[in-house]
Amino acid sequence: MAADKIEILDLEGINRAITRIAHEILEKNKGVDDLVLIGIRTGGDYLAAQLQQKISEIEGQVVPLGTIDVTMYRDDIGSRSDLSVGQTDIRFSLGDRRVVLVDDVLFTGRTVRAAMDALIDLGRPQNIQLAILVDRGHRELPIRPDYIGRNLPTARNEQIEVEFDPQHVPQAVYLVRT
Repeated sequence: MAADKIEILDLEGINRAITRIAHEILEKNKGVDDLVLIGIRTGGDYLAAQLQQKISEIEGQVVPLGTIDVTMYRDDIGSRSDLSVGQTDIRFSLGDRRVVLVDDVLFTGRTVRAAMDALIDLGRPQNIQLAILVDRGHRELPIRPDYIGRNLPTARNEQIEVEFDPQHVPQAVYLVRT
């Protein structure tokens, strides 16, 4: 049986969502002082770079950007053989910073929990906020995003795919039914 693939967001829709999220981040944090963006590898790191660019266009200041790999913090690492360890790249202190953790799709919350554990090992931020392009529901942990591009309740047998171009710019979001 072939998978059914439905476009949920096109490039313009993604850009509108990123612009809205950037404005919401700036409003909630009253600007960019002590603000940093950390993208969860892979997908969240690409979106964090898009948010950094958009915030820079709006505020005229570049917000520090980092990437975190959560592989070693996952609670299912022993049961998965398809995990490869990536690199965490955070070249600034997290101490007393307002961290906006960025990911492409929020599902069970386990990846975000792993990312928070990894961040705490690197420093003690003032707070951690969560920005998500697509929230598909089905939470297994009490995790709630602060900024959401699109709420899209899904069935368990459905997937969300974010398509990126070779320069890691998000091009489309698809709902895939198998």
